[in-house]
Amino acid sequence: MQNNPENDIKPDAAPSKTQRKKDMHALQEIGEQLVELDPKKLAEFGLPEILIDAIHLARPMNKHGARRRQMQYIGKLMRNVDVLPIQEKLGSWQQTSLHQTARLHQLERWRERLLADEHALTEFAQKYPAADLQQLRLLIRNAHKEKAADKPPKSFRLLFQALQATITEI
Repeated sequence: MQNNPENDIKPDAAPSKTQRKKDMHALQEIGEQLVELDPKKLAEFGLPEILIDAIHLARPMNKHGARRRQMQYIGKLMRNVDVLPIQEKLGSWQQTSLHQTARLHQLERWRERLLADEHALTEFAQKYPAADLQQLRLLIRNAHKEKAADKPPKSFRLLFQALQATITEI
């Protein structure tokens, strides 16, 4: 049997229509993320002026069809832009945001434990020896008094801030 060169898959052949559509949708998704950014962060990318204008036009659009067409246009414009640095920066911002959220959740859990369990302060002192236990005791006691008297939660907030200053990493 002879090898027919016409049937061989060429490595430098143009991508299939399906692959082109996947690439186009990926660019549109990145465009969606760019539309959601505030103008200051958007300026960090150094995008072409025509793309920035298209992004600004897409922001106030509410009608689904108009927004979809504008996002397709943004995807088309993004074909001329190197998207790898954009993806990396968006990914790093997302990771930073996830890290900050996890830290806030940890601080909130500690505050709730300190207010609910009297033995939690001992555990906290073992885990964070640099903590100012006297200040924490005072804030916990005042937070309980404020809650009982239906006063504004000033000490409750101050306790969170004190925990934030003590716990510097997750």
